[in-house]
Amino acid sequence: MKPLSEPSPDKSSSRVAAPRLLFESGSSGRNALQWPAPANKADELLPSALLRGEIAGFPELGELEVLRHFTRLSQRNFSIESEFYPLGSCTMKYNPKINETVARFPGFAQIHPLAGAALLQGALQLLSDLEAMLCEVCGMDAVSLQPSAGAQGELTGLMLIRALLTERGNPRKTIIVPDTAHGTNPASSTLCGYDVVQISSNDKGIIEPAAIEKVMDQDVAAIMITNPNTLGLFEKNIEAIAAVVHAKGGLVYLDGANLNALMGIAKPGHMGVDVLHMNLHKTFSTPHGGGGPGAGPVAVKAALKDFLPTPRIVRQGEGFGLSEDCPKSIGRVRSFFGNFGVLVRAYTYILSLGGDGLENASRMALLNANYIRRNLEDVYHIAYNEPCMHECIFTDKVQHKHGVTTLDLAKRLLDYGFHPPTIYFPLVVSGALMIEPTETETPETLDSFIAAMRAIAEEARDNPELVKTAPHSTPVRRLDEARAARKPILRWEAGQSRSD
Repeated sequence: MKPLSEPSPDKSSSRVAAPRLLFESGSSGRNALQWPAPANKADELLPSALLRGEIAGFPELGELEVLRHFTRLSQRNFSIESEFYPLGSCTMKYNPKINETVARFPGFAQIHPLAGAALLQGALQLLSDLEAMLCEVCGMDAVSLQPSAGAQGELTGLMLIRALLTERGNPRKTIIVPDTAHGTNPASSTLCGYDVVQISSNDKGIIEPAAIEKVMDQDVAAIMITNPNTLGLFEKNIEAIAAVVHAKGGLVYLDGANLNALMGIAKPGHMGVDVLHMNLHKTFSTPHGGGGPGAGPVAVKAALKDFLPTPRIVRQGEGFGLSEDCPKSIGRVRSFFGNFGVLVRAYTYILSLGGDGLENASRMALLNANYIRRNLEDVYHIAYNEPCMHECIFTDKVQHKHGVTTLDLAKRLLDYGFHPPTIYFPLVVSGALMIEPTETETPETLDSFIAAMRAIAEEARDNPELVKTAPHSTPVRRLDEARAARKPILRWEAGQSRSD
């Protein structure tokens, strides 16, 4: 008989027992509820086509069995609230609980989406204040909070550029995208009807103005530049690059997904940027693991303000209203007010930290990333040996000599109780291992992670099979990921074994 209870996951080599399925528990005649005897049988009340036949092997369980089953499953969740999650702010950083409390205030959480402006004065003031805060952080002139994610923010920003250039007489044909960009950049450009011209970064991992001069002409609508880029490096030539683009009538789009490395320290609007999006769920908190919800506001310079999505939040006497009187607007890009709960969390985050707090958050993110970089660079190959911003990029070049890959390193980290970092991205780095610790981790946590990474490097050299066959202590062995993705088994059937 399988054990009723299971040991907690640890760092030992012994495998933790997989939790039993509900179908493997229970006993005939056992139940959790006492239902009153029905006056009529189901087949007397419902058409036969709507009745479900007996399900073979359907479990019969007591309340306590069900309670313990789901409690055990909940304890297996790997969360930022229990362990270090070096995937970084892209998907998971610690988010202060006050943000959650405020977002759940009845006055915010229970707003009816069709309520009129007269009933939304508090919400509209919050949104108006948030627009002003984001303008201040980015050094821009106007903001639309409507886009519901970073990628939608990109598309919105490019639509604004196209609208402005069309008004000037020519929308142009191409967008310049560096090889260190996020993959959504060329996708957004294509969706907006532009061709993409890719340029390469230099041997230091950043863009040279000379590379832009070679491709910049009257057909280029804009450059999409990520700063800090996906290598975790600051594009220090951005002002010179902006000058080259502006001289030929193009615009500069900043992918602000990594704004958490700049906020409170530097403003994109002072670097020649004309339009940018920011991921509120990343830089200004909101749990984003699993793909949502998000918010990708777009900030612009004055020349693009008239094209922002409608409705616009405007002052009306002592209160606020929503205006559709924007003849040059590209129109709505999202229903209602976007993901309002995310906007409330960002507002709370900014207000609770203040200007100094935002700057400290950025500086701590930079410090933590560089601390990890300097403590691992003697055992792991670092892609670009430059001071990094909020994330550092290693490769498997040293460990590959022993047959150990980046995937093996990531799997072995599970045995040490850490969630793996991002792997094989950015694509411009072979065998990339991207570590983003965020601003909220303590020195003790970072030291523990560094010790695990150093131990794995030693194992890769002395006992590579141990790393190549990891994980060893998790309930499930290494999955055939291709099979799991292409042939998922999502429904239990009688007689099915776990190995299936």
